[in-house]
Amino acid sequence: MSERYQVHRSTRASRVAMSLFALVVLALAAAPWWAGRGDLRMLVEIFTYVGLAQMWGLLAGYGGLVSIGQQAFVGLGGYMLFALATFAGVPPLAALLLAGLIAALIAIPTALVAFRLQGAYFAIGTWVIAEVFRLGFAQASALGGGSGMSLPAGIVRDIAASAPAREALIYWLALGLALAAIGMVYLLLRSRWGLAMTAIRDSEPASESLGVETWRTKFVVYVATAGMTGLIGALIFLQKLRISPDAAFSVSDWTALVIFIVVIGGIGSIEGPIIGTIVFFALRELAADWGAWYMILLGGIAVATMLVAPRGIWGVISERWDLQLFPVRRRLVVTGAKADARA
Repeated sequence: MSERYQVHRSTRASRVAMSLFALVVLALAAAPWWAGRGDLRMLVEIFTYVGLAQMWGLLAGYGGLVSIGQQAFVGLGGYMLFALATFAGVPPLAALLLAGLIAALIAIPTALVAFRLQGAYFAIGTWVIAEVFRLGFAQASALGGGSGMSLPAGIVRDIAASAPAREALIYWLALGLALAAIGMVYLLLRSRWGLAMTAIRDSEPASESLGVETWRTKFVVYVATAGMTGLIGALIFLQKLRISPDAAFSVSDWTALVIFIVVIGGIGSIEGPIIGTIVFFALRELAADWGAWYMILLGGIAVATMLVAPRGIWGVISERWDLQLFPVRRRLVVTGAKADARA
């Protein structure tokens, strides 16, 4: 029997998993009609962490850029939202989009500085840049200085007519941003940029020898993730209705916890940050009252995961059952013979 070759991205298992994921999304979209206010607030927080984790996973897992300063763009997005809405009279939802765009634009000169550093120096440099942003906004008296500021009541009413309507709108925006972050990573990895990033992740010197423009690829990834991170940051503080330098540029809240999520979930995958976020919030609900032991638990789990399962929880699952919820790899299927190999 003659052999024929076909290239597939998905498997039957991945198609079933994608269908189940779509049903979950539909159920979540209807949450304002079946969930309580406390549940909606927690879901908004989960969605924002899914988005932040997707961006950090793309940056570090594929771009090879291990940043510990992504809180710079969370805070920048939040402050731009407050400044545009308060002083420029921009409607809150329009200010939300503009905040993400401004974060991406500011990431351009930031990248030109940070990309002069390599490895651990790059990681430390991104943290220093975030601290410069924090100190700079702490000196801006128009934005409340070190104590921060709240959104005026009139702007809050512009979001929605009532508090329940505002919470529902913010919930749908958070869900939409989480799905947009997932879709952004998925489409990017399926494009020629994704092939370039995969090559850089596997071996940067080898990818350069094959003609991959590593600097430009990393630059595009850095700016794109900064814009989406700024957009998510703007939504975070739109929900909180108050912002301060310490909260906006918190390395523990917006970078350390995100790194933990990606590490335990699985770096270098789309599914990993989703799994990691679910695990993190389950642990938080279980052990948040344990005080210092809570942080020790998180650190111990992260170290154990890196030692036992370097590819994270999703890495173990995908290897065991050959499952991909968001298939980005190509599979070479040989028909007419008992062969099935991955390319």
